[in-house]
Amino acid sequence: MQLTYLGHSAFLLETSTHRIVFDPFLDQNPSSPVKAADLRCDYVIVSHGHEDHCADALALAQRHGAAIIANYEISEHYAKLGAKTHGLNPGGAHGFPFGRVKLTPAIHTSSTEIGGGRRYMGIACGVLLSADGKHLYHAGDTALFSDMALIARAGLDLALLPIGDNYTMGPDDALLALDYLRPKLAVPMHYNTWPIIAQDAAAFAARAATAGHTVRVLRPGETLGF
Repeated sequence: MQLTYLGHSAFLLETSTHRIVFDPFLDQNPSSPVKAADLRCDYVIVSHGHEDHCADALALAQRHGAAIIANYEISEHYAKLGAKTHGLNPGGAHGFPFGRVKLTPAIHTSSTEIGGGRRYMGIACGVLLSADGKHLYHAGDTALFSDMALIARAGLDLALLPIGDNYTMGPDDALLALDYLRPKLAVPMHYNTWPIIAQDAAAFAARAATAGHTVRVLRPGETLGF
């Protein structure tokens, strides 16, 4: 599989059969290397309702006929706006043509103004995706929590972890998250989009290496295979 970083917490995952976008925040993100109009995908996975994680979900779904996978409240919201959706909730999993998606807990809030008026969008989630014999964990926006050790039992090939602090866990807690998750490889996300979440990702990777973990810092637009 190939993973391309699209800036902030957005990624494009290319399996052997499908293209899947996580948490699309593209057109309003100056660091994103692509715009929604240029990004072809088959599925969109949304971790929670904040605009910096789903601002372009509807546009991608409408342009490509892509299904939005998210928690129940988010999926119902986008279904009412005309998108194809599949709703899950933490602990629930479902098989899709590309593989299996399971929502995990995340400690964070979730609401949106997309569609008019600030509204509650269910609880925030992380995502455990299994495809092509690999297991990927997108933590979404979250604080550190010890049950990450249970997520580790899937045998993670790749973990995508926020390090920005203020709204999510920062580098110190992300290092502890690596101890719980034990992924073969980790990629930091949700940092440097705004000054309030500015972080030195290279320094985080160096600290992780000292602790026995492998972290790869991706520039927006950069792709890795795993």
